[in-house]
Amino acid sequence: MCGVDGVGVLDDGTRVFFAGSRRPYGAMAEHTVVARARCWPVPEGLDDITAAALPNPALSSWLPLKWRAQLAAGETVLILGASGIAGKLAVRIAKILGAGRVVAAGRNGQVLRTLSDFGADAVIHLEGSDQEVTLAFAREAGDKGYDVIVDYLWGHPTELLLSALTRAEFSLKAAGPRLIPVGESAGPAISLPAAALRSAGLGILGGGFPPMNILLDAYHQAMARAAAGELRIDTERVALSDVEEAWPRVEHGRRLVLIP
Repeated sequence: MCGVDGVGVLDDGTRVFFAGSRRPYGAMAEHTVVARARCWPVPEGLDDITAAALPNPALSSWLPLKWRAQLAAGETVLILGASGIAGKLAVRIAKILGAGRVVAAGRNGQVLRTLSDFGADAVIHLEGSDQEVTLAFAREAGDKGYDVIVDYLWGHPTELLLSALTRAEFSLKAAGPRLIPVGESAGPAISLPAAALRSAGLGILGGGFPPMNILLDAYHQAMARAAAGELRIDTERVALSDVEEAWPRVEHGRRLVLIP
């Protein structure tokens, strides 16, 4: 996050990812002040730009799948908002964690066309009509349905998904899908039909904040995968002197990294 986290070097030369600088200091500076407990080592072989850009969106994907949803090998995962930075990572991380099938739904068609490279087995373009999107959700669920849904959008796309889940012909299992809301880029509120909970067996799991050992384990695993080339994130280097020009830009699927 801009001004909150980044990559730096401690006095002893250790290269670390850090978060939570002490006010009034911040990450957009040559020197900052951070509690040692909030400085985590960066693996050798992982460049500074990737190390700075990856943890925040990667953990917002890894933790919902692993810690909250308890994703099991072979399960089917739906990523709502898969054309965003965290959503793209979630597609890949779901596969790394053993998902049998990953369905990626997003609003950016250009990015959606690249998601098979990240491990997506199917994509749903959310820019279609409500009927088209609802039918696509039902179609891609197949006979097994969705086991885990990670939702970065909320709002109207989630309402269309709930419409699909409550269709009479929708194939249901004894246990319904586990829905983990992460973001709300499409809207802060939804209309939740009782049938989604009653007949579809939907379970909604809040994100929450994990214990430190869970957080650190997810960080180390994600960074190790990145160092091994199994996780990648599109980035753009921006000099701090150019921050005024870069700040208002909207980058689809790419993370800006400021260089002091």
